[in-house]
Amino acid sequence: MKAWPLADLLERQVAGGRTYLEFAREESMSVGLYVLAAGAVDAQSPHAEDEVYVVLAGRSRFTAGDETRDAGPGDVIFVPAEVPHRFHDIDEELRLAVVFAPPERSLVR
Repeated sequence: MKAWPLADLLERQVAGGRTYLEFAREESMSVGLYVLAAGAVDAQSPHAEDEVYVVLAGRSRFTAGDETRDAGPGDVIFVPAEVPHRFHDIDEELRLAVVFAPPERSLVR
């Protein structure tokens, strides 16, 4: 078993100076922490992998393809590979657990 306390992940993410911290990589998936400040712009592009977001904290709107919805703590959002998507209208710092399957190819964010 592997486990990652959220406080430790947040500390590593801040120390790295990036919005995204990959903290687990296996043959079948990769897992990261994505943090966007209130008012931030989510400039990500579509990924070649399926993706699941788990909203840990914060509130925003989320658009995938032509669908838009509110996103808040406890929400789980699946986005198929290659579908354009982004978080926007971020009201509170957004903290997201992100799972890519298979593992994300591009680690630059």
